[in-house]
Amino acid sequence: MNIDISQSEEIFTVSRLNREVRFLLEGSFPPLWVEGEISNFVAPNSGHWYFSLKDETAQVRCAMFKPQNRRLTFTPKDGMHVFLKARVTLYEGRGEFQLLVELMEEAGVGKLQKEFDALKKRLSDAGLFSTAHKKLLPSIPKRIGVITSPTGAAIRDILHILKRRFSCAPVIIYPTLVQGELAAANIVSAIKTANQRNECDVLILARGGGSIEDLWPFNEEKVAHAIFQSIIPIISGVGHEIDFTIADFVADVRAPTPSAAAELLTPDCNELLAAINQIKNQFTRLFKQNLLHLHKHLNWMTKHLQQQHPKRKLLEQAQRLDYYESTLARLQLKLISDVQAKCHTFSAKLKGLTPRHQIHQLLQYLLSQKQNLLNLMTTELQTNEQSFLTVAAKLETLSPLATLKRGFAIATKSDNTILRSNTQVKMGERISIQLMEGHLGCIVDKT
Repeated sequence: MNIDISQSEEIFTVSRLNREVRFLLEGSFPPLWVEGEISNFVAPNSGHWYFSLKDETAQVRCAMFKPQNRRLTFTPKDGMHVFLKARVTLYEGRGEFQLLVELMEEAGVGKLQKEFDALKKRLSDAGLFSTAHKKLLPSIPKRIGVITSPTGAAIRDILHILKRRFSCAPVIIYPTLVQGELAAANIVSAIKTANQRNECDVLILARGGGSIEDLWPFNEEKVAHAIFQSIIPIISGVGHEIDFTIADFVADVRAPTPSAAAELLTPDCNELLAAINQIKNQFTRLFKQNLLHLHKHLNWMTKHLQQQHPKRKLLEQAQRLDYYESTLARLQLKLISDVQAKCHTFSAKLKGLTPRHQIHQLLQYLLSQKQNLLNLMTTELQTNEQSFLTVAAKLETLSPLATLKRGFAIATKSDNTILRSNTQVKMGERISIQLMEGHLGCIVDKT
């Protein structure tokens, strides 16, 4: 069949057609965001990614090249719900409509991140992050409140640090949920309870690490306002060092972890003892200086009174100076006694925390285990020795040499083949006969 094509009609090649369509698509659609589910994900050795993006009724092919995908902090997989920023184009080689992906975000995380950024800006504009509203933490806390889960790892870490650094400060735990839909309301209630009871002079708001979804209760606006309205200073220790929540920005001090919050809040006992010793030395030095000054003043007054001969006033002044001197001496002894008592108290607490007792127990345990091991080795060697003697006796019984002792002999051919039948040799053939002691070389002359 002949088809009449007029000269006015232009004929396209397939390559040209695909190229024109690609130009048309790329010129009609700017880079856009597309939401869907990943399927048929492939990652060849080239480092490029190829997959399909689908929803309930349709799908489209996608490609994300190595320079773009290397910036991602996660690896896509089939079934993952994502947001893609992509350019619409056509793969000319197969005439296939596709998306060239430039950015990719997990759908849930991306949505939460946008909510986080929006709330952070709104609260910052409202002044909740301003340093002017930050309250100072006590240099030496009298009582510490902890708002966290009573069963999580965070409370164990905090109590361990507080016991090690500053065990004399009481700790009050305000239990709360730290994950889930009810957690934010629980946290707000715990903060309000701590402020109403007013038992502590500082609060630690803490939980361990987790995903952005796990930490989301600390990004709730009502939690931020509860922290801001708290009369008691709050130090936040939420998640790991890389995690930031709205609570961190509103709190009076942000610590990278729950353990770091306990570290920031408490002084070190050794540092306190050093400070007490320094104060003691300064007081002793000042007291000696004042005492020397008083003695000089006394000498001056004595000379002055001797010059004026006011006997009565001299006696009164001498009596008053004696009183001052005894009072000062008594005060010095009392202050030194108080400082020494505090030093003894801290020393006793420190000795109670020494691991010497635990080390002694471990040494006793190691000696016991060593003796048990020696006993086991001795028993095992004796057992193996008896087994060896038994096996050696059996081998002696089964040895061919035992058979030779009873008068038997072993006949072998020249190739060391053991003779078991006269059909194995011929007339005139040389054979060897092994006796108990020595062997014989023989020639067969009869079978």
